[in-house]
Amino acid sequence: MNQVVAFALKQRVVVVLLLVLMLGGGIVGFANLNIEAYPDPVPPLIDVITQSPGDSAEDIERYITIPIEIQMSGIPHVSAIRTASMFGLSDTLIQFTYDLTYEQAEQYVINRLSQLPELKSGVQPRLSYESPIGEIYRYRLAGPPGFSVTDLKTLQDWVLVHRFKAVPGVVDVTSWGGKTKVYTLDIDQRKLMQYGLTLQQVLQTINDSNVNVGGQTVNIGPQAAVVRGLGLIRSMDDVRNTMLTSSNGTPVLLKDVAAISVGNQPRLGIAGQDGSDDIVEGIVLMRRIGESKPTIAAVEAEVQKINVSGLLPPGVRIEKVYDRSDLIGVTTDTVLHNMFAGMLLIFLVQWLFLGNFRSAIIVAATIPFALSFAIAVMVLRGESANLLSVGAIDFGLIVDATVIMVENIFRHLGQRSEERFVRDVHLHETRTVLGLRGKFATIANAATQVNRPIFFSAAIIIAGFVPLFTMSGIEGHIFGPMATTYAYAIFAGLVATFTVSPALASLLLPEKVSE
Repeated sequence: MNQVVAFALKQRVVVVLLLVLMLGGGIVGFANLNIEAYPDPVPPLIDVITQSPGDSAEDIERYITIPIEIQMSGIPHVSAIRTASMFGLSDTLIQFTYDLTYEQAEQYVINRLSQLPELKSGVQPRLSYESPIGEIYRYRLAGPPGFSVTDLKTLQDWVLVHRFKAVPGVVDVTSWGGKTKVYTLDIDQRKLMQYGLTLQQVLQTINDSNVNVGGQTVNIGPQAAVVRGLGLIRSMDDVRNTMLTSSNGTPVLLKDVAAISVGNQPRLGIAGQDGSDDIVEGIVLMRRIGESKPTIAAVEAEVQKINVSGLLPPGVRIEKVYDRSDLIGVTTDTVLHNMFAGMLLIFLVQWLFLGNFRSAIIVAATIPFALSFAIAVMVLRGESANLLSVGAIDFGLIVDATVIMVENIFRHLGQRSEERFVRDVHLHETRTVLGLRGKFATIANAATQVNRPIFFSAAIIIAGFVPLFTMSGIEGHIFGPMATTYAYAIFAGLVATFTVSPALASLLLPEKVSE
């Protein structure tokens, strides 16, 4: 340690320049650091959703939920499987341990689903991309007076969802509110009997007619023509003119046995905002390992592009309801506030107890050095900063380690003046220290009289917290990388203690400091 301090004193200008470079690197790193409001607190969770409209909860449980649950059994690192069956819906939640990443857990589930036998009515399970921190942007689709929520919902489902899913970092878009447009058939049963048709024949004919089919090619000399059958329904007239059968050589069309109109599916919910009690809303979801700020910026750019491109009908536009950038901004402001307030507090405390203004400046200067080093490490390791990592534990550890070590090294150097690392650095006790010394001595003397009970009490308290910590579900994937970052921060604080502090002391303290 003495050799390190001696080097810092001899090359104090170089050390101070390195301090300035580290501070500059910290500022650049903070500008490029991915900042999240909060860390993702949950282990990998894969949610399998299966919809089968019209089926009872009992049938959903028997024919869908149980086969999926059995298929998911045996996957490595699964800690729990939870299921729920309700009318028309099966929900299977597979919870993994922290041994796997989300991508690995997702691939396990996808592989098992690919081996799942065909379910009732041919329904297909799908994965839900909801996550605790996935929601980054909410918007509503607003139209001019008289524009129906059915048309807004159609634009949302068939235009906007596809556009937003193409934005880098976006994994899915969830739609809320509005009415889902459908074609409604009011079939006259007497006319069906008149033409000798059944309801099942009508439904099957409609399904078969709503397709395009490809044929072979017809060779015409040196050329070839492609044969296709175009039957895709594109308008109400296409529905009305669907041929069901023929009677005495006369085609029987769908409009001959049914009244066709535009309706909507039964509504299971409604969305509202402020004074509007029926709106169409969209929620943009970010992929789990995505970066919030770049993704939000890309979504906002896409919103502006859609609003001015003429893609939507006249008078229809996207209006932002919420985005996470406000919360991220509050988090960033909190981190910066804590840093500067902490530096000021440490400066005042050191000035109060050391009694030297410039010594207090030296102590406070090591804090941004250590924090800059920690930020640079986080950028290099690809970690995300959040209120927990940067704003609380990190800053507390840096302050504690740096302040304690700085004070100790100054006292160490002052007491070892015979080694000529420093000389004439006079440390004196302030009135605050003198006033507290008597009370502290009384408490210390009393504690030494009962040292064994105090020691065993402290040991019992610490031992009692160990199982509580292990049972509290503290997420290793959050605190593991953070602990590494904190270790680097403490290391940077120690480096600053033995290099930056002596160099600054030699430049700022009035006493002569030399080798």
